[in-house]
Amino acid sequence: MRIRNIIIIILGILLAPLNVKSQADRLGEDIQYGFSLRGTSGGGDNAPFWFTNNKYGLGPVDKHTVQARAYISRAAEVDSLRAWRVGYGADMAAGYGNESEFCIQQLYLDVQWQMLRLSIGQKQRASEFKNEELSTGGMTLGINARPLPQLRLELPDFWAIPGTKEWFAVKAHIAYGIYTDNRWQRNWNADTKNFYTQNSLYHSKALFMRIGNEKKFPLSLTFGLEMACQFGGKGYNQIGYRGEQFEGEVELGGNILNAFFPSGGDVNDDSFTNAAGNHIGSWHARLDWKGKGWSIGAYMDHLFEDHSQLAMQYGFWKDMLLGIEVNLPENRYVSNIVYEHIGTMNQSGPIYHDATLENPLQISASDSYYNNHVYGSWQHGGFVMGNPLIPSPMYNSYLGMPGSLNNFHNRINAHHVGIKGNPTPYISWRTLYTYEKNLGSYDRPVKDPLKGHFFLVEATYKPKKLKGFGFSAAYGLNHGSLLGNANAAMLTVSFDGWIRKYN
Repeated sequence: MRIRNIIIIILGILLAPLNVKSQADRLGEDIQYGFSLRGTSGGGDNAPFWFTNNKYGLGPVDKHTVQARAYISRAAEVDSLRAWRVGYGADMAAGYGNESEFCIQQLYLDVQWQMLRLSIGQKQRASEFKNEELSTGGMTLGINARPLPQLRLELPDFWAIPGTKEWFAVKAHIAYGIYTDNRWQRNWNADTKNFYTQNSLYHSKALFMRIGNEKKFPLSLTFGLEMACQFGGKGYNQIGYRGEQFEGEVELGGNILNAFFPSGGDVNDDSFTNAAGNHIGSWHARLDWKGKGWSIGAYMDHLFEDHSQLAMQYGFWKDMLLGIEVNLPENRYVSNIVYEHIGTMNQSGPIYHDATLENPLQISASDSYYNNHVYGSWQHGGFVMGNPLIPSPMYNSYLGMPGSLNNFHNRINAHHVGIKGNPTPYISWRTLYTYEKNLGSYDRPVKDPLKGHFFLVEATYKPKKLKGFGFSAAYGLNHGSLLGNANAAMLTVSFDGWIRKYN
């Protein structure tokens, strides 16, 4: 209650000059709260893949874990009929066998006027245009790592462009934030001399357009661009292109303009000049047909790490996530089906060379997805911030590279299926199956392809007579040479309720 009261006071101060007293009076209403207790136990080399990944960094890595979690939140959407909308939330987790014994998972404030929202703090955000329960997640901004504290200005929903009769709409955001994994990086590298960073900064931006009006025609097309960057901070044990090691801490390059317009240079670039920071992005496209009680959508993410594949210089259909999502008419058996294929084998080819005065030939290849020579990889707290089928640094100890932040297994070919059903209003289930073939990376190829089979089945029961309670049971399985063999069970008990729900 103390956190709630503090948030309400802050909001009252912010909104006082706006003369919206009626809104401020409602800030203590429509608050949802909840708690959960989760336990896992099993055998094998690691926790099952789908127990660990796409859990916003809170999935268990060890086989035997216990986690308690509690939250309060007020969604800005409850003020949908008002010009000013306010949301906030706090979410904490603690446990045994997890990477962090205690963490603040979310702490944020949303203030929205009309369609424009300012979001301040640390908040979980779903991947764009994906089914969060069944998809493997976005290639650039997924749901695999813990959220970062940030200042984010956004159009959270599609805004119909005036004068287009709702046939054209846009959605966008721009954000700056900071990484919070300083302690984890220091501990991860405590027994090695591998490079790591502290206090690095974050930037992301996106712009999407939707063509279509589902009120008048069932077909719509969504497309756009999503980009992100890690920059600034201090580096330790940094190594230059010629193999020299920098002594002590090194101020890393980049500022908010270098992050927004990829430019500048890193301290260890030498004669090879790159944009300052770790830049990554995706082109997105999705085609949807909405029938009466059912729908089908086809989508793609085209990943890029540098300007060559940003401009699709080496081919449009190379290195993509391709997916199909089917939402079936209401029935007792299956409600949703997702199929995805993820391929990252090409990466613009194996040869890379930056232009120099001695050799002005530029060859932009060997993109080495999620890797970076300054920041290690596109990760936060050991989990990749994109698609988890490119294994996170968290697995490097098992893969024979302890203490490294690099990603050594980013050339993959994977197939994934997710299915969900709701047999009754009180029972739901889902199952995931993924097959992955991994060739390592161009820098560190594997002799024989590594293969992995990852399986999950989960059922949830929310009894009518115990309103607010939920009981979930899951079984997970890993098999193959990629991440070894594992099997485990997970049990979760949860409760959700409302504080002064407005009628």
